[in-house]
Order: sequence, then C-alpha cells, then structure tokens
Amino acid sequence: MPEVHPGTAHQFETAEQQRDADIIGMWTFLATEVMFFGGLIMCYTFARFTYPQAFQAASHRLYVIYGGPNTAILLCSSFTMALAVRAAQMGQRKSLVTCLALTVLFGLAFLTVKGFEYHTDFVEHLVPRWDFKWQGAEARHAELFFWLYFTLTGLHAVHVTIGIVVLATLAIMAWRGRLSSDLPIEISGLYWHFVDIVWVFLFPLLYLVGHR
Repeated sequence: MPEVHPGTAHQFETAEQQRDADIIGMWTFLATEVMFFGGLIMCYTFARFTYPQAFQAASHRLYVIYGGPNTAILLCSSFTMALAVRAAQMGQRKSLVTCLALTVLFGLAFLTVKGFEYHTDFVEHLVPRWDFKWQGAEARHAELFFWLYFTLTGLHAVHVTIGIVVLATLAIMAWRGRLSSDLPIEISGLYWHFVDIVWVFLFPLLYLVGHR
C-alpha cells in the first residue's frame, strides 16, 4: 500500500492523487464559469446584431480611457501571478509574497478605475432604471446595452474581488511560512488567469463596438 503524505486528506491514497483531484476540480469549476459568462455573452451578441445602431451609439458613450488602462492592468496582474506560481514552485517565499502582493495591488487598481467609471456612468444618467436618460429614438435598446454592460462588468468585478481576497490570504500565509505546498498558488493562478481572460473578451465587445 502506498505511503500517505501527512498533508493528504483521508479520501486520497497519495499526495499526487490529491493534487490531480484539486486541479481537475478547479478546471471543472472554471468550465461552469465559462458556461455562465458564455451564456451572458451570447445574449449580448444576439442583442448586438438585433439592434446594431443602438448598441453602437451606446458603446460610444463608454470611455476607452477607462477600459483600455484596465485591460493593461489585468494583463500585468496575469504576469505577476505567473511569477508567483513560479516562485512557489521554486520555493522562493520572498518572491512569492512580493508577486502575490503586486497581483493584489493590480486587482485593487482595476476596481478603483472601474469605480471611477461607474461614477461617470451615474453622473451621465446611463444607469438603467436609475434616472436613465437617452436622446434618440432607440432609448430602450440603448438601455438594454447598459443592462448587459453593468451585468457583465459587475459580475466580473465580483470575481476580481473574490480573487483579491484569496490572493491576499495566500500572501499572508506565505509571509508567515504557513504554505506547505505550491498547489494553492497554482489553483488560484488558474482562477485569476480566467478572470483576466474574461475581461479580454469583454473589453472589445463592450467598448469597441463600431470603432475602427
């Protein structure tokens, strides 16, 4: 009978079996998230081709000056997250804590920019059912665009917030020397990269409609 590692849960025979199960579990979770966001994106795509002029006009009310830098911020966070995974695999605790802290800071910067953008949308009366004002014959269709915009970006922001909490917790644990494996970092990295990829799709879909 194979020797059981002290950190292995009772339902697993070996640490390697537990590692494989944890990774497969995360990939399964991410698959459900792909279906979740995929369904919303399909709804947006259908509405986009049904009301092209209204969606193009509504998209032009969004500020690329917010969405563009936020895209760069998340790409940088993916880079620091990849470095964190590498540091964990190499057993470099100081580098691991630094990279996790940088990733958290990038995430907070993303939410800060998004907060300013939401405030701008509120001031310009672009929040659906909240004193929404639109000049034009397709006001209802433009409002539908902003319903989808706030739903997609809002849910994405929730996922970013969850990732920040998880990575901050792991950074504290790593700083205190309480991480006995690189597996939590690797799994969290998969989640964070997924969040970044979702935004890479949302940015052109929402901000660049009709732009050349």
